[in-house]
Amino acid sequence: MDKFTTLEGIAAPLRTINVDTDAIIPKQYLKTIKRTGLGTGLFAEKRFRDDGTENPDFVLNKPAYRQATILVAGDNFGCGSSREHAPWALLDYGIRAVISTSFGDIFYNNCFKNGVLPIRVSPEDLEKLFDDAERGANARLTIDLEKQEIRGPDGGTITFEVDPHRKHCMLNGLDDIGQTLQKASKIGGFESKMKETRPWA
Repeated sequence: MDKFTTLEGIAAPLRTINVDTDAIIPKQYLKTIKRTGLGTGLFAEKRFRDDGTENPDFVLNKPAYRQATILVAGDNFGCGSSREHAPWALLDYGIRAVISTSFGDIFYNNCFKNGVLPIRVSPEDLEKLFDDAERGANARLTIDLEKQEIRGPDGGTITFEVDPHRKHCMLNGLDDIGQTLQKASKIGGFESKMKETRPWA
């Protein structure tokens, strides 16, 4: 998992509330267990028309937001079914952080495990961030995970809370496997001791 320290980028505003995981990555894209290649299906039913052409009205298809790395979203983002493909699709597209007032619990947990930072802010702060994002590509946001700050294009700062353990993992690029590998020597020592004391096992 890539480390998340400081991210400066374009923020795309998605004011829709209750965006569920089926909207983030529709069911027809769930046939794979690979984490790559899912970016093409991100918001597919909103990004594309029935004939496969782009919907010019969808925010990520607008020229100002094609290179967005941050998503400012409405309340209860990532609700619905527990598909891990949702954060995979966001990350594969290039979205490294999602800011909202609230998230679906399973989606929220899956984001941290896959290198996407979900940030909860107050409704008032979210509205400020929407205002910044709606100004287009020239209004970039900076997310500093170490300081737990979001800095706006005009110098304003919004602070956010994050669990200390999750923060540590994100800063150091540690997913569940990475955390386990940090204890490889202890695991190896335990296995060697077990072989000595229980050679029949």
